[in-house]
Amino acid sequence: MRKKILLLGSGELGKELVIAFQRLGQYVIAVDAYADAPAMQVAQECEVINMLDGEALDGIVAKHRPDIVVPEVESIRTERFYDYESQGIQVVPSARAANYTMNRRAIRDLAAQELGLETAPYRYATSFETLQAGAAAVGMPCVVKPLMSSSGKGQSVIRTEADIEEAWQYALEGSRGDLAEVIVESFIDFDYEITLLTLTQKDGETLFCPPIGHRQERGDYQESWQPAAMGSSELAQAQEMAAAVTASLGGNGIWGVEFFIKRASADESATVYFSELSPRPHDTGMVTLGHTQNFSEFELHARAILGLTVHAIEHLRNGASAVVLAPSEVPSLEGKTAVPKFSGIEEAAAIAGTDIRLFGKPTIRPYRRMAVALSFDQKERDVMELVSKAKEVAALIRVGTDEIGKLKA
Repeated sequence: MRKKILLLGSGELGKELVIAFQRLGQYVIAVDAYADAPAMQVAQECEVINMLDGEALDGIVAKHRPDIVVPEVESIRTERFYDYESQGIQVVPSARAANYTMNRRAIRDLAAQELGLETAPYRYATSFETLQAGAAAVGMPCVVKPLMSSSGKGQSVIRTEADIEEAWQYALEGSRGDLAEVIVESFIDFDYEITLLTLTQKDGETLFCPPIGHRQERGDYQESWQPAAMGSSELAQAQEMAAAVTASLGGNGIWGVEFFIKRASADESATVYFSELSPRPHDTGMVTLGHTQNFSEFELHARAILGLTVHAIEHLRNGASAVVLAPSEVPSLEGKTAVPKFSGIEEAAAIAGTDIRLFGKPTIRPYRRMAVALSFDQKERDVMELVSKAKEVAALIRVGTDEIGKLKA
């Protein structure tokens, strides 16, 4: 039962996943592009490489000979996964799924063209000129996203012709890896958006967590709450769509499937739009760390990867999360970096029905996500009241600079 697991990506989500693996007796090698990443602090071994360097990635796999490869970020040469799978290495959820979902083009075309799921009208662009044409085709306002990015980086809204050039440059800056291509999609007049955490299993049925609502700012999630209020018909549609796309991709694990919901009106029925999919724990799902379920999203992912059957996902209580960010301005000197210092922890911890998680990131930069505040209560409690409480806790935690120290190698 003890497996050697190579974790590719070692941020705060990876850290919680490693903890879940450790509680199940596993051996983890945490990999990232920088030293002392959060997941490295709780893994048995760690490696620092550029995961977009295929030869470096092959070298790490050959060195450690893992039983399982678990990708946790987008910046990976995922085409190498097919070879690892042919060697008998388990790739999570599967080589096909990891390769498809690391690039918005592959997953959107699968959802819209192959599976016929409802999505926003969209086009692709590889230059300012093709972005102009794409924006004209889908209509303004429209949303621009890099084909490879995470946490909303590089995303913006084009409202007028004058916004296009800035949107193109911003998308390139936010793109992960070396792919200079974007998707431009029509702006949907939706009422709310959700993340539907979907669990696929080797020897069990596909299960769904209670839907998670969230709010974004600068393209990144700021608060999330569970459960999100939605009609039974809308939820059933989302579950059916999530089951279809995850079944097509194949493999076992937790999937963060995102949807836009347009409520029913007197003239039209509700519409559920497929937006995106991540084959791993989702940042909005950190709300599950507040024991809103019998298993957190990280524990569900670990169990599915190891082939341990989950018979049911039980909604235990309502909860909310709010992020703690580094300040908008961070001191920096050439060749050195700002080292984080936290204050307000005692005051935050004194609020009943809440919890905090500091991620352990070794450096800070403007608006970097450094911690999360959680609030929770019985299922009768209004989740938006819990959001306010989580935000109150997050506001008490201040991220400053302890010193300006030399960057670690």
